[in-house]
Amino acid sequence: MRNLSLLIASLAAFGQGAAPKPVPAKPGQLQVGAWKNLKFGKLADVKIPEVEVFTLKNGLKVYLLENHTLPFISGTALVRTGGLLDPGGKAGLSEIMTTVMRTGGSKDKTGDQIDEQLENIAAAVESGVQNEVATFSFNCLKENIDEVLGVYFDLLSQPEFRQDKIDLLKTQFRSAIARRYDDADEVNRNEFQTTVYGRDTPFGREVEYETLDAISRADLIDFYKRYYHPANMMFSVSGDFDKAAMRARLEQVLGNWTPPANPVPVFPKLTHQATPGIYSGDKPEVSQTFLTIGHLGGLYSDKDYPALEVLSDILAGGFDSRLFRKVRTELGYAYNIGGGWGADYLHPGTFQISASTKTESTVHTIQTILQEIEKIRASGVTDEEVATAKDKVINSFVFNFDRPQKTLSRLFRYDYYGYPKDYLVQYQKAIASVTKADVLRVAKQYIDPSKFVIVTIGNTAEFKTPLTDLKLPIAKLALKVKEPAADKAQVSGATLAKGKQILARMQQAAGGAENLANVRDVTMTANATLGNLAVKQKTLFISPNQLRQEQELPFGKVLVKWDGKTGTFQAPNAPGPMPMPSPVAKQITEEMFRNMFTLLLSDRNADRTVNAISDTAVEITDKSGNAATLTMDAATGLPAKLSYKMMGPQGPSDVESIYKDIRDIGGGVKAPFLVEINQGGKKASEIKYETITANTGVKPEEIMK
Repeated sequence: MRNLSLLIASLAAFGQGAAPKPVPAKPGQLQVGAWKNLKFGKLADVKIPEVEVFTLKNGLKVYLLENHTLPFISGTALVRTGGLLDPGGKAGLSEIMTTVMRTGGSKDKTGDQIDEQLENIAAAVESGVQNEVATFSFNCLKENIDEVLGVYFDLLSQPEFRQDKIDLLKTQFRSAIARRYDDADEVNRNEFQTTVYGRDTPFGREVEYETLDAISRADLIDFYKRYYHPANMMFSVSGDFDKAAMRARLEQVLGNWTPPANPVPVFPKLTHQATPGIYSGDKPEVSQTFLTIGHLGGLYSDKDYPALEVLSDILAGGFDSRLFRKVRTELGYAYNIGGGWGADYLHPGTFQISASTKTESTVHTIQTILQEIEKIRASGVTDEEVATAKDKVINSFVFNFDRPQKTLSRLFRYDYYGYPKDYLVQYQKAIASVTKADVLRVAKQYIDPSKFVIVTIGNTAEFKTPLTDLKLPIAKLALKVKEPAADKAQVSGATLAKGKQILARMQQAAGGAENLANVRDVTMTANATLGNLAVKQKTLFISPNQLRQEQELPFGKVLVKWDGKTGTFQAPNAPGPMPMPSPVAKQITEEMFRNMFTLLLSDRNADRTVNAISDTAVEITDKSGNAATLTMDAATGLPAKLSYKMMGPQGPSDVESIYKDIRDIGGGVKAPFLVEINQGGKKASEIKYETITANTGVKPEEIMK
């Protein structure tokens, strides 16, 4: 709504001046400058509707707002819980619980059955959670209120938390974690928040694979029982109903719900202080830099919040803000820029300025932002800027109260967070009284460049000016998903000796260690199937870690080039190759580790450990964290299976490569011509090699051409 209100305020300002005499337009022709004649009246004052507040016999506080404008009824419960109360090591529990509370259905009906029932009557029941509040809401046509309220109460009072819905949601979470570092803009926002709030605090921690694995159905049930009871909730209903009848209905449906009122912990306090400086994440594949500058903000209840709102609008609040005019319009550095002083109800928000800029102008953009911040802290603002910003802030704020239901929602939340009943009136008066002296004072008092955290996500090698020119400490961001800890086999002198013996037998069966060591390059052609997708594939490999792979898919060609350290990736129908995306580069290095010709020689690599985990299997690991289990066919001594974990679109999964049709490829060396790949216990793909030839003289320049 901020952009809309900005436009209205701007047009209103034009309309207040003396308008020039309009020039008559010819038929069918737009009149030039006609918009200057538009006039807008004062926005209507916010009217607080009459809300009835009472308490049911079980202690549930209820807000009722009767409104006959439309034939709809909606209701919302606020529950005093949230993500900040997730137990240590189980980040994500509250979100999984609140989601499956709805999707898992009740004891009598599955979530899918409830979906169908509600869709048939154009109704909805939804759940959600934030840091310090959980919500459970409904909306429906007024004639369906009894049916929908019955469904709502069933889900509220006896959720089933069915395991299949828990598993489905965990899969979706894993997919999101796997893609966490794909979008540079999102990475920038997340890294700023986790850095400012602290990665190891309830305010900045993220859901990881290991925290998902630690969450059980019993945890969901325990979390629900602890927080979901009338003494820990508030409930509001608004819409087309008679208040007396609705009160009686709620007393009958909700008033008899008396689960145990378990003790509820208080929300944690934010004590983390971020270390100032630059936090740089390198993404070579992106063509622009996403950056954020800032530090902790404050609360809505702070006495100076209104003045900080006005300051924010002047500095970075829209198309006419100082930063937009300077960084984008005048210098042309940034594609977009904005931000301001952020606040929250119970814990500090963040002051932040975010921009996306051309890669080569990254440092100059940061310098310009810092200069504009220093300028506003030193010289203040003009009366005109203050007047315009105050109009915009007030005009945008009233849109939170343009319907009775939205007004009730605001008043309801103010009460939930312990804010005074007249907070709205106080806020409007405070905005109206802000002066340019106030803006200068809060700019100096609250914005502290010495505490700035500066996060940049981009192709650092292409920065025209290095980050070191900013003369600030620089920390490198790993931009790497924290993978679950692998179960480590016991290692001893005996298991290491046995592992060497098992590997030696596989070497001998595959052609002998010396013959394997003489394999300098390999050329392979294959027909593969990925699910139902047919793929033709050609691979050039130079030992130990150079690769060129061409894949012909029904919708185009994929080309991967890797020189052992860096590479390029070309997708179907792309105009040309692009720098190797980080996830693809990681996958290639893992595949190089698992290459059969070098894996069988792991005992000759000082960075690798070969440890026996059974009479026929060895676990091979390296110092980079790669790991795979190679299993031997007891009868032939040949490698029979390679097992490992792989990161896929749905997160990490167990993969098995089954080796079949092993033949001689020349020089006494043998290799499988059929590889069946199982993922998550199911067949995922198959590779049938047409040709495998060794030592044909592949050159490094052929890999990268």
